[in-house]
Amino acid sequence: MVQAVNDGLRTIMKEDESVLVMGEDVGPKGGVFLATENLTKEFGKERCFDTPLSEDGIIGVGVGLAMNGMKPVCEIQFQDFIYPAFDQIVSEAAKMRYRSGGQYTVPMTIRTPYGGGIRGGLYHSQSGEAYFAHTAGLKVVIPSTPYDAKGLLISSIMDPDPVMFFEPKALYRAGREEVPEGMYTVDLSKVREVTQGGDAVVFCYGAMVPVCTEAARRIKESRNKDIRVIDLRTLMPLDEEAVLQAARDCGRVVMVHEAPRFCGYGSEISALIAENAIEYMEAPIKRVTGFDTPFPNTLENYYLPDARRVFDAIEEVLDF
Repeated sequence: MVQAVNDGLRTIMKEDESVLVMGEDVGPKGGVFLATENLTKEFGKERCFDTPLSEDGIIGVGVGLAMNGMKPVCEIQFQDFIYPAFDQIVSEAAKMRYRSGGQYTVPMTIRTPYGGGIRGGLYHSQSGEAYFAHTAGLKVVIPSTPYDAKGLLISSIMDPDPVMFFEPKALYRAGREEVPEGMYTVDLSKVREVTQGGDAVVFCYGAMVPVCTEAARRIKESRNKDIRVIDLRTLMPLDEEAVLQAARDCGRVVMVHEAPRFCGYGSEISALIAENAIEYMEAPIKRVTGFDTPFPNTLENYYLPDARRVFDAIEEVLDF
C-alpha cells in the first residue's frame, strides 16, 4: 500500500503541476514510512518540501494555497498529531465553500497514517475518523488495498473540496496486489464488496477489512454460512443505498472498526439501518470495536478487534 500511495502521488504530480506535497520530513527523507520517497528528487523542493513541526501551520498554509489555485497534499506524520490543526480543518477548510457562497473552494487532501497494529503505543495508534466524518464539508476516505489506495488518493486530490485521507499504517506493507501504472480513479462514494453472501453482512474499513475477511472464511468453514463483507472505503460521503441494500439482503448485520465504541462510526451505520431497514432485521445489529479507553501502550492485540472477536459476533447474530 505504501508503494501505491507513492505511485499515486507521483502520477498525479506528473499530470497536474498545481499538485504539491508538504509536511514534516516528506522531502528528501521521504516521510517516516517512505510514502513520499524520491518525490523531491523528481519534482524539486518547490513541489515536495519539508515544513516546520507545526500541524496548524501545515494545514493553514494548505488552505491558503488551495484557495489560490493550488492542490496541496498535506501530510500529518501520524493521525495522533492532527489535533493542533483541528480548528484549521473544521473551521476553515470545511467551511470555506459555504461561508463564501461558493466563491472559494479548498481542493486540499490531508494524508495521515492512522490506527494500531505496529505497536506504536498511546500517541501513534489512534483512530479519529469519526471526528471528521461528523464535520460537514469534509470527505473522509480510508483505503484497505493498494489498488484502492492509489485510485482513491488520485480521486481525492482531484476533488474540489477538502478530503481527509486516512491510511491504515498496519496495511502499509501487509500485502501485495497488482496496481495499474498511470492514471486511474476510484469513486469516492462507492463501497467495495469483498466477499459475497446472504447469511449476514459485515461492514468495515481500513485495517479491519482483512480481519473481517478472515472471520467470514472461518464461519464458512465451521458453519457453511456465506458472509458478505463490505469495505465502506468512503465514510463521507457514505454509499447509503448500498449499505441499506446489503442490510436488507442479509437481515443480520455486524459493524467493525478499531476506534472506540462510543460515538464511533459504527453508531452511524447502526442508526442508518435502524431508521430505514429495521423491518428486515432478523437480529440486533452488533458492533465490534476498540474499547472506550486510551489506546494501550501494551495489550495492543487485546484492544484491537481480531478475527476471533468478529467470528463471535457473526455467530451471535446468526444464532439470535
